Amino acid sequence: MKKRKLGKSGIKVSPMGLGGWAIGGPFLHPKNGVLAYGQVDDKESIKAIRKAIDMGITLFDTANVYGGGRSERVLGEALEGYREDVIIATKFATTWDMNSDNPDIPCQITGSDVTPGGIKKACDASLRRLRTDYIDVYQLHDGGLEFEVAENVLETLEELVKERKIRYYGWSTDDPDRAELFAKRKHCATVQFRHNIFSHNDTMISNVIEKYGIGGLIKGPLGYGILTGKYKADSQLPEDHMWHGTEFGKGKAAETLERLERIREILQEDGRTLPQAALAWIWAQHELLIPIPGFKNSRQVEENVGAMKFGPLKKEQLKAIDELL
Repeated sequence: MKKRKLGKSGIKVSPMGLGGWAIGGPFLHPKNGVLAYGQVDDKESIKAIRKAIDMGITLFDTANVYGGGRSERVLGEALEGYREDVIIATKFATTWDMNSDNPDIPCQITGSDVTPGGIKKACDASLRRLRTDYIDVYQLHDGGLEFEVAENVLETLEELVKERKIRYYGWSTDDPDRAELFAKRKHCATVQFRHNIFSHNDTMISNVIEKYGIGGLIKGPLGYGILTGKYKADSQLPEDHMWHGTEFGKGKAAETLERLERIREILQEDGRTLPQAALAWIWAQHELLIPIPGFKNSRQVEENVGAMKFGPLKKEQLKAIDELL
């Protein structure tokens, strides 16, 4: 597959990137409980990142809060010697405290800081953890931030662009109106939002991606694991698995998995695995969409990146899926 553009920035990246949530390990949210995909091994994470680079991946997305900075540290170590070959996107806003009482859940979210000083402090900390002197895309990580406050955030981000600490910025939000506020700006390269076979955000694509020509980084492209095909209605997942807090895990497992069975044959008819087909579905939606599936090991990286050899789903396949769902 050809590389895709991060919208009007002109930056060309691999058709898919990799998301760094899982490799940060568990962290605690005061309302939503433990946020994680289980425990992880840093050495395996580094091995997987370098495997991805060998397979042609040039985009890596993370956030300062993932594992209380762990994801950024691991990514920074893995990218030593590769910095000029890759694009790094990270996020800011969330604050946390280290939780020494439970080594398995090392940090707890405490709130948000989007003051000018807080943003600049967070940026400097991310630069240190990532072992770099610039961030390619710096993303606001508060999807529901008030519009007036977001306007002030934009001014701080523009200052960081002038200081050459960041090249471009974006917003991780599922709200098209909020995304549009950023998209109007020259240095806004992306909006990151949830979009997959079972959970569409077509308004974001039409009102923001197409209208302003910015890139769409697609989080949750595999439905938080449900589109991998490895779960059954009676699957027993760890209590700290992210799936429990999603629209798929709140008493709807059987229903969602039944829907998956309806379209399984179409998704796999060209020899793709289910995860590969889920990524191919996203590519077929718009040329500016770039899925960023998570990963914990090299095997997952190999399977996901292997989707690039097949390319997007065909129009007739998309139509058949819509009819069955």
